[in-house]
Amino acid sequence: MTCIIIEDELPAQNLLKNYLSKLPNVKLLGTFQAAIEAHNFFKTQTADVVFLDINLPDISGLDFIKTIKNPPAIIMTTAYPDYAVSSFELDTIVDYLVKPFGFDRFLKAINKAENVTEKEDHSQTETSEDSIFLNVDKTLHKIILDNILYLESDRNYITVVTKTQRLSYIDSLKNWTEKLPKQQFIQTHKSYIINTNYVSKISGNEVYINTQRLPIGRTYKADLLKKLRIV
Repeated sequence: MTCIIIEDELPAQNLLKNYLSKLPNVKLLGTFQAAIEAHNFFKTQTADVVFLDINLPDISGLDFIKTIKNPPAIIMTTAYPDYAVSSFELDTIVDYLVKPFGFDRFLKAINKAENVTEKEDHSQTETSEDSIFLNVDKTLHKIILDNILYLESDRNYITVVTKTQRLSYIDSLKNWTEKLPKQQFIQTHKSYIINTNYVSKISGNEVYINTQRLPIGRTYKADLLKKLRIV
């Protein structure tokens, strides 16, 4: 589990570092005295847990949480217990440490954070392993949805192209739009649905799925660019 510390008081910083050094399964990625420094960190990196003081020089810890797009688990640290109620109104806050706190109380907070991150990892694993069975030539083929590169329609047939195989059978793209996760798959042509995770580049009205070149329909291009966050 990775973490960072956002704390402007050096004694509190040192205490957290000392406690963290006793936990081999937790890695400290950085220590920041101001929220603006941590803001720059989150532009390019992330962490599983943040130890966050409420009273910071430039912006309060509670306000800073609201600026993070996908905030990790937060453990608040402060000398003021009055903030506890308002802190727990934010879903990302897993615990609240009132200074001074001992190692036993710190460890309890770490355990809460671990439980949260383990649940998130398990949820992501379940999503990535979502699958479907295709009945092709009287044989049931298990297809992991994440492994699908694209689907191609030709008259009444659909060809499902994965990392390892091509399976063709009678079906329609319309049926597949209801089966596939919308956050990951998008129709790019009247004959194609693609997995956006495998888009390597776009050139003119063509999209490359790894090295395979596929056409982009004129009416589908705007939605594709929006999905890929191309501006």
